[in-house]
Amino acid sequence: MTKRVHEILGWYAGENPGVLTNLSRLLNHGTLAGTGKCLILPVDQGFEHGPARSFAPNPPGYNPLFHFQLAIDAGCNAYAAPLGFLAAGAAEYAGEIPLILKLNNHDSLYEDKDPVTAVTGSVRDALELGCSAIGYTIYPGSAHCKEMYEQLREIARDAREHGLAVVVWSYPRGSQLSKDGETAIDVVAYAAQLAAQLGAHVIKVKLPTDFMEQAAAKKIYESKRIPIKTLSERVHHVVQSAFDGRRIVIFSGGAAKEDDKAIFDEVRAIRDGGGFGSIIGRNSFQRKKEDALQLLRTITGIYAGTLP
Repeated sequence: MTKRVHEILGWYAGENPGVLTNLSRLLNHGTLAGTGKCLILPVDQGFEHGPARSFAPNPPGYNPLFHFQLAIDAGCNAYAAPLGFLAAGAAEYAGEIPLILKLNNHDSLYEDKDPVTAVTGSVRDALELGCSAIGYTIYPGSAHCKEMYEQLREIARDAREHGLAVVVWSYPRGSQLSKDGETAIDVVAYAAQLAAQLGAHVIKVKLPTDFMEQAAAKKIYESKRIPIKTLSERVHHVVQSAFDGRRIVIFSGGAAKEDDKAIFDEVRAIRDGGGFGSIIGRNSFQRKKEDALQLLRTITGIYAGTLP
């Protein structure tokens, strides 16, 4: 085990050996093994956005096995998906890559300004599939957020008791948040803190902008001169907000981008700001496989320090 991975696991010293072992599996797999950085392939978009929106840009993506193989060939640390996609390939690819079962999901057929997710999998499902972790989404700012927090508490406790790590997608969204507020620096930092307080071992958030949503928070940011001008500074602040960087914080790749330079600039900002890595879905699997592999290998090279 590298010194860096040993240091990170030390932040979770209160956890049982099973959880620590599975966190170690996530950190010691793939091209970035041992570096403390992570690149995860998430494919929950078929549930969240529908099949055509998700897979028509690259039709092989309709096949669940495509994503297993893409994650493996790209040297990802882990592959995350809902129950159906994982169940379709977990036996064929048993032991080849750490798996994260996304336990709750939200479809786009009924849009709600205050979204709430449905639980679509269980800790038992994750164990039967040989997963290293479970994933759960919370929507801070939703009128239903308290329900999701309480549900996460119970699910996370069950997962830890069975030695599984807990990955939390913390995406602010709700009728009292503006659209810009969903990625505002004060809100994203708050979302990272909430996930850490709810027991997440790995926290997934969106990249923050320099917009400020909360007037009370804005006063503090300005009076204490918290640096948030550049993206790397904002990444640093979000990571700092997750127990002073003592929780693994990774950042979403967001919607598909036509400009690869923009993706790589974001990755450099995450790296320079002390972020732990990226979770890249649509920007990878919506491309032809060879193009997706080139993209993901460039991202791992930036994180590993082999590319500028």
